[in-house]
Amino acid sequence: MNTALNRRLGAGLLHHADTLPDHIALTIGRRDYTYQEVAHTARRWAALIVEAAGPRPRRVGVLASRSEAAYLGVAAALFAGAAFVPLNRELPVRRTRTMLEQSEVDALIVDEASLPQLPELLRGLPRRPAVLLADTLRADVPDLGGGRGPGDGPVLDAADLAAAAPLQRLPEAGHDDPAYLLFTSGSTGDPKGVPVTHSNVRSFLDANQDRYRLTPDDRLTQIGDQTFDLSVFDLFMAWENGARVCPMDPLELPAPLSYLERNGITVWFSVPSVAAALRMRGVLTPGSMPTLRWSLFCGEALPRATAEAWQAAAPGSTVENLYGPTELTIACTVHRWDPSTSPAQCVHDNAPIGQPYPGLHTLIVDEDLAPVAEGATGELCVAGPQTTPGYWQAPELTAERFFAREGRTYYRTGDLVRMHHGQLICIGRNDQQVKVDGYRIELGEIEAALRRSGAVEAVCLMWPDPGTITAVISGVTDPTAVADASADSLPPYMVPSALHTVEIMPVNANGKVDRTVLRRWLDDRALRPQPPEPAEAATPPGGCP
Repeated sequence: MNTALNRRLGAGLLHHADTLPDHIALTIGRRDYTYQEVAHTARRWAALIVEAAGPRPRRVGVLASRSEAAYLGVAAALFAGAAFVPLNRELPVRRTRTMLEQSEVDALIVDEASLPQLPELLRGLPRRPAVLLADTLRADVPDLGGGRGPGDGPVLDAADLAAAAPLQRLPEAGHDDPAYLLFTSGSTGDPKGVPVTHSNVRSFLDANQDRYRLTPDDRLTQIGDQTFDLSVFDLFMAWENGARVCPMDPLELPAPLSYLERNGITVWFSVPSVAAALRMRGVLTPGSMPTLRWSLFCGEALPRATAEAWQAAAPGSTVENLYGPTELTIACTVHRWDPSTSPAQCVHDNAPIGQPYPGLHTLIVDEDLAPVAEGATGELCVAGPQTTPGYWQAPELTAERFFAREGRTYYRTGDLVRMHHGQLICIGRNDQQVKVDGYRIELGEIEAALRRSGAVEAVCLMWPDPGTITAVISGVTDPTAVADASADSLPPYMVPSALHTVEIMPVNANGKVDRTVLRRWLDDRALRPQPPEPAEAATPPGGCP
């Protein structure tokens, strides 16, 4: 294998298909896939991608979840020299179509469960990509509409994929070429794309392998959807090191002990809220997870009590708290939980986010991007080989969030941090981005959806607790219609838990909506019984008559 192929994402899968052909790479339910089978099948699919889209496809969408198509489709895209673009059938069709339009995929791999969305997704696209029906025959697919127009790609079904010869010579991918394109919440109301290069993700994988030393005997969880970048760790920390990845059926998540035992899981990776929910259900009894040797959490704050309960349930496991936005390739800092010292390092009862990975450079800056005094709170900025190139086709947004200093390009995380006992502590967000169930959300995107649905003004607050989104809207006569319309355009985790109406938004001396007044108004309303909304739009204190 030449040097370029050896450093591309997916190189480990190819290597282990040669050196450990009969070793299990993937377990879906009760079905095992060997390294040889995964690589051989992905090469066959890659051959059809190249045949349909040209010798060097750019991007391949994967509209699939927890299926053969979902995982082998990712490998096939990489083997074809393309970046993979994970898509989720649980998201509103409008949102997924926006991702397809922005990414301009050359091919789209679809599993059977995602087929009902396909005609509507493809309808109106300027150019239909080649469609690979991984586990379905063309005759069983609903009409994709309109016939094949000039420039449209073919529709290839399971029989075509099974008959294809494996791609022998894989197109080369440069280290600065995107390996995958993920979409995150955007303040304009549309998702924003983050291209992550082969070099970015290779740096991340190398740092994590130096830390965790995974072997072919390890078995990793895969809990979140593939549109969540923690899944990249699951797949490629396994496949780069000859280990096995075992996607979890969501139905097993509330009581995962049988899943852990059945699969012999050694590496757990999830958002902390999953662990917190298990703790609340009484699942985390002492010693209940004996197979684990690494327990990793990322995506939101890790509460001290959750870390302590998990450590007791998995006494042979090392618990770590990882931190990092998508723009810094999954995670960029890490704290190793020590039962004897970490509790004293917690701030706001949350574990530290630790120290940066080797090779990464951090700055803690004020609003003018000047370094803050030692021990003071400021915005965390990170530079190094995991810093992604910027936002997809969004130069103005890239200029806002990335800046150059002393020959390095830093990403502004928007997170307020300070050093505490030699560890980075995350204090919270400095803008309107929040985390709910591990998903990074810009409240402005929800506000934009509410305005599109009929509200004149919309404000979203994390109320009454940090995990609950509450919306306040004005200028509407039918709040239920606004709620229903906005829910149709938002993923479930972004739909507000409650919607309140006001006649006019309160403003401060600068003419800006006063969120503090709105929060107090919500607190007051919570203390007294309210008539059913919308009996009459209310006016909060500070609102204009």
